[in-house]
Amino acid sequence: MKVKVIFNKLKELCKKLDEWGMDLLYPPRCPICDEVAAEGFSICLKCRKKIRAVEEPVCKKCGKPLGNVRQEFCSDCSKRSHAFAQGKSLWIYEKYVRDSIYRFKYQNRRDYGKVYAKEMAETYGEWICQNHIQAIVPIPLYPGKKKRRGFNQAEEAAVELGRILGIPVKRNLLIRTRDTRPQKELNVSERKNNLKKSFKSTENVVQLEYILIVDDIYTTGSTIDAASLVLREAGAGKIYFCCIGIGADF
Repeated sequence: MKVKVIFNKLKELCKKLDEWGMDLLYPPRCPICDEVAAEGFSICLKCRKKIRAVEEPVCKKCGKPLGNVRQEFCSDCSKRSHAFAQGKSLWIYEKYVRDSIYRFKYQNRRDYGKVYAKEMAETYGEWICQNHIQAIVPIPLYPGKKKRRGFNQAEEAAVELGRILGIPVKRNLLIRTRDTRPQKELNVSERKNNLKKSFKSTENVVQLEYILIVDDIYTTGSTIDAASLVLREAGAGKIYFCCIGIGADF
């Protein structure tokens, strides 16, 4: 038993040494300006001023920033129901956040995923724990697309968020069955049709009452809804989500 404990401690130490070595070779960079981040900071202080964090008032359903404190729901959530229980996002999806996510996805800046996850944990860690999240599930990429890109951006953030909060990550619970068109190219009705039967659950999850989905961008909620429906059909209870960027309703 003692040998096993010592082995596990040595394994963890080696992992930390490996991470420190990688930081020396490839210093962490600010995901907003892509410059080497100052010691102790994930995002440059100057860059904090360039991006807008999501703050109240927000939609009580999807977390989209609102322009009126008297509003309860955004224009989208007030018109239709969603399969998820509630959602949160880090920043308003504007120029600097948009550019950051673009580099993250298409220029192999997967190291940004750790920063995004850290920001999620610091901003919404308490909310996640209060909702008794039992598992974190990243929105999957179609296998061919993941092979071309080399990684799934949602998975990168989800795995790190799970590590920070000590919550299991079910990276293969959802799979993408169709290579759908990018949602940004479609209108609201086209987005819904685009995602029909595009997700599949690989197992029954009746034991999971509370699941957190992680994705990069929230717009109308079509992707989160499609994934949530599949998880609920597989037996899951309430589905929550957390994203990096979100549009504003003003």
